[in-house]
This record gives sequence, structure tokens and C-alpha cells, in this order.
Amino acid sequence: VDKDALDAQVKERKFQEATEKARDELFANKMKENDKIICLLEEQQKNEIRNINKALNEFHKNFQTPETRREFDLYDPQALKKDRPARISDTDPRCTISGLQKFMGEDLNYDERMKYQKEQSREWSLQQQRDLRNALADQKLADDLHDKFRVELDHKAMEQHRKQEESRRAVCAATKDFNRAQVAELAEKKRLEKSQNLKDDMDEISYLLNGDLLTENPDQAISRFGKHRLLMDRWKGMSQDQLMAIRDSQKDQVLERQRLEEQEQQRDAEWDRKRMEDARVQLLLEQREKRQRRELCQELDNMNAKLSREQRAK
Repeated sequence: VDKDALDAQVKERKFQEATEKARDELFANKMKENDKIICLLEEQQKNEIRNINKALNEFHKNFQTPETRREFDLYDPQALKKDRPARISDTDPRCTISGLQKFMGEDLNYDERMKYQKEQSREWSLQQQRDLRNALADQKLADDLHDKFRVELDHKAMEQHRKQEESRRAVCAATKDFNRAQVAELAEKKRLEKSQNLKDDMDEISYLLNGDLLTENPDQAISRFGKHRLLMDRWKGMSQDQLMAIRDSQKDQVLERQRLEEQEQQRDAEWDRKRMEDARVQLLLEQREKRQRRELCQELDNMNAKLSREQRAK
């Protein structure tokens, strides 16, 4: 039974390890695919940003040069070189009779300037329209590419989800098969354990019926350290010989105690007699001391009276 249980545990551990390994590999593959998708998205975003910046730089370079600005004539470094001199010769038709070449407030090139400004404004407007159409076309192309890429990602995600579902169903089927095998093995194991427990119970009952406990064998209470020591959990009581020996010992103890009490009484009587004699001697000594004290006082009184008479006589 132990070998079968051990084999079942080994099989279960191997199955769990295989299941965990398959799940880890599935998660690892999913993480790799997600990383690839993220890398593709980042690369596409970088390419789009790079293309937009490149197109913007090209537009600035080609269509927003300093010469095309409206206020370029105010800070053109070649303005003096491009401008005509005040006079070319003495026969210059610009020179009037008065000899003055220009008066304040005059605008002789107004019509040409206005025509040139209108033409320039029209060119700027057309250029802006072309730039706007190009930007819209680029934006539409970028949106189309983004939508196409999103569709591809959706297809890949659906395919990955389908693979995960298939893998999950396979794992569930394998788990169900393993659980069925485990249930059958557990039922067989319980049956064997029940049979073994029944056999053990019968053996235990037979052992108890024939053992020293129920038969009350007195030898079972003797310790292995000597016959004078007993095992109290197995001791069934003393025998008649032991009880008689204890009663005889108790009688001897009673007699010994009586003898000791008599000796104690004799000793106490001796001590009482001795204390009475000591008290009598002490009383005699006190009486003698009192008599001697009286005699001494009498002698002192006589001596004082004698001294007093002698003093009066003098």
C-alpha cells in the first residue's frame, strides 16, 4: 500500500510539474508575443514621427524660405544692391526739370507693387492649399496604415486567444483524466486501508483478550529495574502475604511508638522534678539573700546611730 501511495504521489507530482511547466511556457509565449507587438508599435510610431518631422523639414526648406516671406524686403541684405541708383545719367528720364529726383510721399511704383503683392498672395494661398492637401493625404495614409496594423493586431490577438482556449481545454481534459484516475486510486486505497484496519482491530482485540491486562497477571506490574519497583498503571493490588507483612510492620511500629512515648514521658517527668528542685534552691537562695540584706541594713542603721551619738557627744 505504501509503494502504491508513493507511486501515486510521484505521478501526481510529475503531472503537476508538467502542468505548471505548460502553463509557464504558455505565459512566456504570450509575453514574447506581446513584447513583439509592443516593439512593432513603438517602431511604427518612431517611423511615423520621423517621417512627419522629415516632411516638415522638407516643407520648411522648400516652401518657407526667407525670400518668400512677406516682410523680407525690410531686412533683405541685398536690398541696396538690387535697388536702382538715384540717377543713371544726365539723360535719365526720372530726373525732372527741377533736378529733384524724388519727393516725400510719392509712390510711383504703386500699381506694379500692388500687382506683385496680389500675385505673391495668390501664390502663397495656392501653396498653403497644396500643403494642406499633402498634409491631409499624409494623415489619411497614416490613419490607413494604423487601421491596417490594428486589424492585424486584432487578428493576431484572436488567433492567440483561440490557441489559449485550445490549450486550456487540453489542460482541463488532462486534469479530468488525472482526477478520475486519482478518484479510482483513492477508492482502492481506502478499500485496502479499511481491510488493513479491520485486520489490525481484530489482532488488537485478540491481543487484549489474551494479554496480561485483562487476565490480571501480577507479574506484569514488576519493573525491569527490580522487583521492589512496580508499574502503577499495571498494578492490580497487593497479595495477602504482602498485606499480612504490612500489618505486622504496622503493629511493630505501634509498639515502638508506645515505647518512645513512655520514654518521652519519663524524660519529661525527670525534667519537671529537676525544675522543681532548681526552683526550690533558687527560692532558698533568694530568702538567704534577703536575710543577709536585712542584717546588713540593721548593721548600717546601728553604725549610723552610733556615729550620730558620738557626733552629738562631741
